[in-house]
Amino acid sequence: MVRIGIDVGGTFTDFVMADAHTGALSYFKVPSSPADPSQAIEQGTREMLETFSVQPQDVAYFGHGTTVATNMVIERRGVKTGLVTTKGFRDVLAVGRQTRPSLYDHRIHKPEPLVQRRHRVEVNERLAANGEQLRELNEDALEDVVKELVADGVTAIAVTFLHSYRNPAHEQQARRVIQRVAPEMHVSVSYEVLPEFREFERTSTTVLNAYVAPRMQNYLDRLRTRLADVGLKVEPLTFHSNGGLMPLNTVASLPVLTCLSGPAAGVVGSAVLGAEAGISEIITFDVGGTSTDVSLISGGRPSFTSDRLVAGHPVKMPMVDIHVVGAGGGSIARLDEVGALKVGPRSAGAVPGPVAFCKGGTEVTLTDVNIVLGRLNPVTLLDGRMAVDRERAAAAIEEQIARPLGLSVEEAAYGVLKIAVANMSRAIRAVSTEHGHDPASFTLFAFGGAGPLHSVEVAQECGIHQVLVPQEPGTMCARGILLADVSRDFVRAQLLPLNEDTWNSVGQALQEMQQEGDEWLEYENTLKENRRFHFHIDARYRGQTHDIRVPLSLGKDDMNAFIAAFHQAHRAQYGHDNPNHAIEIVNCRVQAVGLVAKHSQSAPKNTNSEPSWTERDVYFGADLGWQKTRVYRRSSLSVGTELAGPAIIEEMSSTTVVLEGQRASVDHAGNILIQV
Repeated sequence: MVRIGIDVGGTFTDFVMADAHTGALSYFKVPSSPADPSQAIEQGTREMLETFSVQPQDVAYFGHGTTVATNMVIERRGVKTGLVTTKGFRDVLAVGRQTRPSLYDHRIHKPEPLVQRRHRVEVNERLAANGEQLRELNEDALEDVVKELVADGVTAIAVTFLHSYRNPAHEQQARRVIQRVAPEMHVSVSYEVLPEFREFERTSTTVLNAYVAPRMQNYLDRLRTRLADVGLKVEPLTFHSNGGLMPLNTVASLPVLTCLSGPAAGVVGSAVLGAEAGISEIITFDVGGTSTDVSLISGGRPSFTSDRLVAGHPVKMPMVDIHVVGAGGGSIARLDEVGALKVGPRSAGAVPGPVAFCKGGTEVTLTDVNIVLGRLNPVTLLDGRMAVDRERAAAAIEEQIARPLGLSVEEAAYGVLKIAVANMSRAIRAVSTEHGHDPASFTLFAFGGAGPLHSVEVAQECGIHQVLVPQEPGTMCARGILLADVSRDFVRAQLLPLNEDTWNSVGQALQEMQQEGDEWLEYENTLKENRRFHFHIDARYRGQTHDIRVPLSLGKDDMNAFIAAFHQAHRAQYGHDNPNHAIEIVNCRVQAVGLVAKHSQSAPKNTNSEPSWTERDVYFGADLGWQKTRVYRRSSLSVGTELAGPAIIEEMSSTTVVLEGQRASVDHAGNILIQV
C-alpha cells in the first residue's frame, strides 16, 4: 500500500508517494493546469502510478494542498454573492477598519468589497450583546430581499447578524428561509464560519467563504470524478491553513479554511524534518514559480496567526503564519517607465511560462535568467522530461534588458538575480528581524523548485550561517501533507472577566467543544486511540484591543496557572506585563486532531565513496565571471559526502547552488547542509 501527497502550485503540481511499509519515497512533478487544477492532478497521478508500477487500488491515502480558493479571491473569479445583515450594518464591508497596512504608500488601493452594494441587504432583527433577542427576525422582509437577489443572478449568500456568535438562532432561521425561497442557493452563516466578535472581520471572512464555495464545490466534484477515473478507491483529503487535513465535505462547506493550504504544508513538514535533523530554530524558505513563502519555526513549533489578509480582504481564521512576496521562478523581469529594472510580482506562471520553456512565454523570467547563467541545466529540467531553450532565453534578455541598459547578457541576467535575492531577503527579515529574532541563530530551510537555487545568496544577505536542503525540495509541500494529521478547529466567543465563576464557564465551553470535536472525528471514522485535543484561550488585559492565545491542559491547568502563563505570553510578545491588571477571556478554542500514520525520511542508499560529476560554465558575477563548475547528481551523494564550492547539485525537482568558499555535506537523513 502507498500514501500520496500532492501540492498544486502556480507552475508545477508536485507529487510524493510513500510506501506505507518501508517508508521509501518517490517523487514526481507535472506542469500545473491553472484553468482546472484537477486536470494536472489526474494526469500526474496516472503518470506517477505507471512510472513506479503501482496499482490504483493500492493507494491507501490521498492528501492534497490547493490554492484554488485563494486564487479565486486574488483573481476575483468567485460567484456573484449577496450579503444579508442586521439593519444598519449594510456597509460594514466598505467601512472596514481605520488600520492601514501601508499608510504612506500612495500606490496601495483598498480592494473593492467582494459583494456589490446593491447586493448587500438589511433585515429587521436584533440581538443584544449577551445574545438576548431584542427584535425578532422579519421573515416576510427576508423572503422579499432574497427573491430580489435571486432575480439579480446572485448564487451565494452570506448571513452575518449582529452578536450571532452569542446566539445563532436568527442566522439559523434566516438560512431556513433562504433555502425555502431558493433551494439551490449556497448559504454561509457566520456562526458556523467564524463565531467570534468583531463585525468587520466576521463579515469579511463569511463573505469570502460564500464567494468561493460554489466554484470550490465544482472543483472538488471534478477532483473526485477524475481520481475515480484513475481507479483510486480512497476518499481524498485536503490540507487546511492551520496545519492539518480535512475531508472534502468539510472543505466544501468551509473553503475559506484552505487559504495558504499548500505553503502551510511545507512549514509543517519542515518542522518535522528539522526535528529529525536535530534543528529546532528554522526559517522556512519556499520559492516556487510565483511567490516566495517564508515562516519562522522556534523551539520546533511553527508560528500561527488568526489575522491574515487574502488579496486585501481580512480572513480571521487560525492558520500557519506565512509571509508571502511575489518573487518566484516565473517572476517577470522588466524595465519600468523610468528605465529601472524590476523583478515581480507579476508572474508568467505555468502558462505561458518562461521564455525558455517554449510554451508561448515572451517576457524574461527569473527561471530564464538562471538557465542563461548556467545555474539551471541549459538543456533539460525534471530529469530530462522538460526540454529548455537557452538561446531563446538569452535573446529575450538581450532584447528586453541588456541592450536598453547597455550591459552584456550575463551582466543583465545577474542583475535580475540580485534584485530577486533582495526581494526574497526582505521577506526573511519580515518574519525574523522585524519581530526581534536574530537570523544568525536560525537555519534557513530551503525548498520549493527555486528555494535551493537562491538560498545561499539570501543567507549571505540576511546573515544566516547554515542552509538545509531536504531531499527533492521541489516537492516539500506535497511531502508535508504526508506528515500532517486530520484536524479541525472549534471556537466560542466568551468576552468575560476572568474570575472563579467565569473560569468554570470557560472549562464548560472547552469541554462542550471537545465533545463537538470528538463527534466530528467519529464522523470521519477516526479511531478513539488516534484522537487528540489541544486547548487554547484567547485573553487580554481589560481595555486592550488585541488578544494573545495561551495554550492550556484541560483538567490540569487551574486558573492561577493560566494567569501566570498569560502574563508570560504577554511579556514575550510585547516586552512587558501587568500582573495587577484585570484579565478578560475573549475566545475559547479546541483543535480536534486525528492522528494518521507517518513515514520516516529515508537516507540515500548510494554508498559510492566518490560522487559522480560533470562540468559546465556558470556565471558568478563580475568579480568571478564564468567558472568551470562541477555539477553533481544528488542521487550519487551518500551520507557523509562533503563538497567544496563552487558546485551545482541537480535532482528531479530542484537545483542547489553552493558558492565558492562554502562547504556542503550530507547528513544522516540525506539532507544537504551548507555552511555559509
